[in-house]
Amino acid sequence: MDNFSSFFMNGWHHIVDINAYDHLLFVMTLCAAFKLTQWKQILVIITAFTIGHSGTLILSAFDIIPANTKIVDMLIPITIMITAIANIVNFNSNSRFSDTKIKYGIALVFGLVHGLAFASNFKFMLFGGSIIMPLLSFNIGIEAGQLFIVLLFMLALWLYTKVINGEHFKWNLFVSGAGFGISATILLKAFNAE
Repeated sequence: MDNFSSFFMNGWHHIVDINAYDHLLFVMTLCAAFKLTQWKQILVIITAFTIGHSGTLILSAFDIIPANTKIVDMLIPITIMITAIANIVNFNSNSRFSDTKIKYGIALVFGLVHGLAFASNFKFMLFGGSIIMPLLSFNIGIEAGQLFIVLLFMLALWLYTKVINGEHFKWNLFVSGAGFGISATILLKAFNAE
């Protein structure tokens, strides 16, 4: 397997691996408030998350930021919990925080936090070599993995809203509530691990 394929597959597995469910959970919670017709906004917000994630990997590769795994293990579930709360509170709101640009900014910042979880592994994978091609292929793998998850998620949303005739608010409430609850459990485990 060449370098591009290797980093691509690492990026793909970083997102779709069931054992890395914190990223799956964040992506699903991030998308929960969006309707099927908002697929363009979903693509942009997922890409904003990837850009933030990439930023952290770059900063870590150049030793600009250290990754403290204990802090990161607590911050990641907090980002999911904040996203879940924002989804529910701002669902039908005209508040400033329901603005799509604000959501993109939040996804970008939270992407920085989530990138910390893999930063030390990515740095180790570089073996002191160039960062450009590995980072590009890794991020293409991440983006492909996220798009795959979003496609499955949107298919489930389509079945729920179009086949079962479910209300989107209830979908958002369920997914966001599940995201919050599972993240709270992850946070408690991380807190008790100290």
